[in-house]
Amino acid sequence: MSQCRKRCKRQLTKVARYFYHFLMGTLTQDSVEDDFELSTVCHRPESMDKLEEQTKFTKKELQVLYRGFKNECPCGVVNEENFKTIYSQFFPQGDSSMYAHFLFEAFDTNKNGSVSFEDFVFGLSIILRGTINDRLNWAFNLYDLNKDGCITKEEMFDIMKSIYDMMGKYTYPTMQDDIPREHVESFFQKMDRNKDGVVTIEEFIESCKKDENIMQSMQLFDNVI
Repeated sequence: MSQCRKRCKRQLTKVARYFYHFLMGTLTQDSVEDDFELSTVCHRPESMDKLEEQTKFTKKELQVLYRGFKNECPCGVVNEENFKTIYSQFFPQGDSSMYAHFLFEAFDTNKNGSVSFEDFVFGLSIILRGTINDRLNWAFNLYDLNKDGCITKEEMFDIMKSIYDMMGKYTYPTMQDDIPREHVESFFQKMDRNKDGVVTIEEFIESCKKDENIMQSMQLFDNVI
């Protein structure tokens, strides 16, 4: 594999790591600064001006992302199989396929089975540079698996279980099988304000904004590139 292809895989893998830490509330300032160190790239596609207007990235940042993306995916898109391969390499001790599937679905906004460079940078722009509400809306969309405008316990459990499956059985301390369900119950006690069995976007955003750990994790995304 060429150095450019390896570099792109590292870039996409770092996104996986940051979004995982965001969900778990364990992102640290050091990890952000160490991993998002960019190099100078001279190539600039014609669409960069438009993408700069539509995202919160500079031309230089977009050039770095584009070069890595195109070297890894010459056809200009990433399919779900490739997306899962990246995650499986980063989390060899567990099964990352389901978590990668959920995250791929969140990036695949057109629902055409592929993620283009535009899809990728639009999502990154929200995760890394969006307002608090933008980021929380994106996270809510990840949890809302059937896109009906609310999150059920089963949807949240599916996401949480996929995270624990990705981390594997050999983590320390060892994760018990009932831990994901316990976390879901705890989250719902905080978020389901009217106790109707589902969490709406309003309840989700309000609860997250009141959670100090979530807010601290989200703020660490500022200026990571």
